[in-house]
Amino acid sequence: MKFDLADLRAFLTVADLGSFRASSEALHLSQSALSRRVAKLEKALGVQLFMRTTRKVELTTIGRGFVPRARNVLIELEDALIGIQDIAERMSGQVTIACVPSAVAHFLPTVIREFHRQYPRIRIRLIDESSSVALTAVAGGDADFGLTYIGTQDADIEFQPLLEEPFVVALPTDHPLAKRRGLTWRDLASCEYISLAQGSGNRFLIDQALAHSPDRPRWFCEVQHVPALVSMVEAGLGIGVVPQLAMPPRGHTALVSVPLRDPVVSRTIGLIHRRGRALSRVAQLLYDMVVKMRGAAD
Repeated sequence: MKFDLADLRAFLTVADLGSFRASSEALHLSQSALSRRVAKLEKALGVQLFMRTTRKVELTTIGRGFVPRARNVLIELEDALIGIQDIAERMSGQVTIACVPSAVAHFLPTVIREFHRQYPRIRIRLIDESSSVALTAVAGGDADFGLTYIGTQDADIEFQPLLEEPFVVALPTDHPLAKRRGLTWRDLASCEYISLAQGSGNRFLIDQALAHSPDRPRWFCEVQHVPALVSMVEAGLGIGVVPQLAMPPRGHTALVSVPLRDPVVSRTIGLIHRRGRALSRVAQLLYDMVVKMRGAAD
């Protein structure tokens, strides 16, 4: 196969930016030179990587599958030429992640620990805010990428799903319903119910699921954020419905979670970044590590 690193880099840049024009500017090449590099790679592989029209360029099915492999090859070859230790020691900069608070503990500590071990000079800034703030931070360029559950319908946002997460009932361990294997929304009707406030993304998902249900519980206390609701339940003030990741591991002395059905409510946690904008090298490293370590956890 006769192709080189420049051909792989050209392919990945077009795949990331979705435009030959933007990619040629990013690589400081003419569009014709960029097209020749991509065509050379396609000829060497014997496959078509892009579907081209006068208005847009899209990856083929084979092209989408080749992206992570090409990226890995490029990184490994660059590391082999320069030396991975030398890269890690010299690389510096800052990555900003916007993440909903209920997902921080599950996804980020292990990733950040390993990333900091490999790239000690790269600083990580975390914006732990609501789903709408996280989306706005990414869309506005205040964060390199985000970890949230909204953005799938936004034309300017690329959403990569990582985990389908159910909502559960959070209860004090001494609550009469705490030993149940499962609960319905009707079971919550007579309980002291603590709710998430109107306007939060999680509350929207719950209201949407219960739009035609007569079993909506009546709340006596309303809070803005999931961690606050969990703290109120832990203090014994009542029960609430929260995303599963917001609950502590099994065996907690004060809290227990019970599966909820009729209807089941869930959310999809994923990574978001601006469509058509390539991540910086250091941001791409962290983004890829989140994906890789999440895949290893499965």
